[in-house]
Amino acid sequence: MVSTDSLTREIGDEASYERLKKDLINVKDDIAALTAQITDALNNLAGTAKRQARQGYRQARSNVDSTVSDLSERSGAMMDAAQDAAGSLEETIEDIITQRPLTTVGLALGLGFLIGVTWRR
Repeated sequence: MVSTDSLTREIGDEASYERLKKDLINVKDDIAALTAQITDALNNLAGTAKRQARQGYRQARSNVDSTVSDLSERSGAMMDAAQDAAGSLEETIEDIITQRPLTTVGLALGLGFLIGVTWRR
């Protein structure tokens, strides 16, 4: 016959087993919930990083476009200034030739002679 002490021990062991089983199920559910939270956090982080990368790309692109536009304007202004300087130089040379034709012819002959002498050597 089974004694009451051994029956109480068996019932206690079964109760402990059931509590342990429930605790393990709870831990498993907690780990699954934590895994889901971590996955959501990583997805949110990836989405944020992607948005920031797109925004950085757009800003960089805008900066490049602005710089190219600025350089284009500056080069146009420099080209206009060079054309004005060339026109001014042409007018100045024309005025000198008109005002002092003999001096200009003498200067041209002298330069021609110097170039000819240096070319022979």
